[in-house]
Amino acid sequence: MNLQAWLSAIRLRTLPLALASIGMGSFLAASLGLFSLKIFILCSLTTILLQILSNIANDYGDSVHGADSVEREGPKRAVQSGLISARQMLQAIILLALLSFGTGIYLLYEALHDASRQTILFFLGLGVLSILAAITYTAGKKPYGYIGLGDISVFVFFGWVGVLGTFYLHTKGFYWPNLLPATSCGLFAVAVLNINNIRDIESDRKAGKRSIPVRVGKEKAVLYHWVLLALGVAAAVWYVLLTYTSIFQFLFLLIVPLLWKNARGVWQKHKAAELDPYLKQMALTTLFFILTFGIGQLIHW
Repeated sequence: MNLQAWLSAIRLRTLPLALASIGMGSFLAASLGLFSLKIFILCSLTTILLQILSNIANDYGDSVHGADSVEREGPKRAVQSGLISARQMLQAIILLALLSFGTGIYLLYEALHDASRQTILFFLGLGVLSILAAITYTAGKKPYGYIGLGDISVFVFFGWVGVLGTFYLHTKGFYWPNLLPATSCGLFAVAVLNINNIRDIESDRKAGKRSIPVRVGKEKAVLYHWVLLALGVAAAVWYVLLTYTSIFQFLFLLIVPLLWKNARGVWQKHKAAELDPYLKQMALTTLFFILTFGIGQLIHW
């Protein structure tokens, strides 16, 4: 067993970002005094398993469809490089799907054991959709990532579903202004994907992967990136204005210089090796946003 190859396929650096929406939903619940450590742990475990599932399915799917060819400029993938066979990766996809489904069922049991059947079925449906979305992004006969729908999926699942779902599992309720910070989380997650797609624009174009940067070109994809970041900040500001109790709620504005640095870098850099660091920087900035926004919600005069 090639442990290093599996660790590469898992893409450990993506896992903290996967927890962003869980952190936001948990902070929002904690601001109401309704945080549950058990729910947080189970949400985090399920989300990490789903992210790993998505990563290995992406490795498998891109290799099968040709996006991870030898001409790809980003980090090489395990199946494409021959370090892990397609059969082994497919087996791992099945295992991760079962594990994420199992932890998700346990999460729903702990959080919703006294809820209505309709509520349980709703969240069960979301869980199944999350698994399918993780797998079919680049795997399967008609992967939706190849027709430019990856951004929408990331926005919905890393934003609205992740934040509002986590909040509900903690509190057993919805608070519609939470759509605003959920939107911020989703937009920043899409920004990470956008950098990845800008980096891989040439290899994706040759493989027939019609991501947004492939469809509109790098110049407009960079403009799109600026819009994602600006709207992410605007949504968070709007939420604070609606719920204002303390100046500390604006603590998250500390991320603005970091977002400016990221947007300027994506605009100025062209080579894959130059763009790659901005993936990590955007992911870490998103985590910093979650922490500063969440702490700001918890601090009161």
